[in-house]
Amino acid sequence: MKRNNPITKIQQHIVEFYHKNPFLEYIHAEAVPVADGGVQLELNVESEHTNLYGIIHGGALMTLADTAMGAAALARNKKVVTMNLSMDFMHSVPMTTRIIATGAVLHDGRHTMTLESEIRDEAGKLFAKAHGTFYVLGRFVDDSAE
Repeated sequence: MKRNNPITKIQQHIVEFYHKNPFLEYIHAEAVPVADGGVQLELNVESEHTNLYGIIHGGALMTLADTAMGAAALARNKKVVTMNLSMDFMHSVPMTTRIIATGAVLHDGRHTMTLESEIRDEAGKLFAKAHGTFYVLGRFVDDSAE
């Protein structure tokens, strides 16, 4: 669900950063700014995202969750890489479904962060939930000049 609110400078940086991510471009995931100042990941499930059963591949869901958690860290101006990631799958996601992955910060440390992600459809049905630990590489945007 797209917002018409003006986006913040950090949201603009996140969208541009993810637009340069070759894998996200390859799977056609979209970084979308949201009203709370963060960014969520959205994907229309197409045949290239599915497995032999006609449902989304678990790896595609893990990619979205990992990236959504990374976006939540970026919104805190922290550039991170994944140390650990686990996911619970509640329901299969059929083709043509538009799914939305959100990220939330649980712990915001100097060297590590703990985040979670939920993947839902536009009606709010929960398909998967992830939990991850991330290593902080440094600041995402140098805002010392501002």
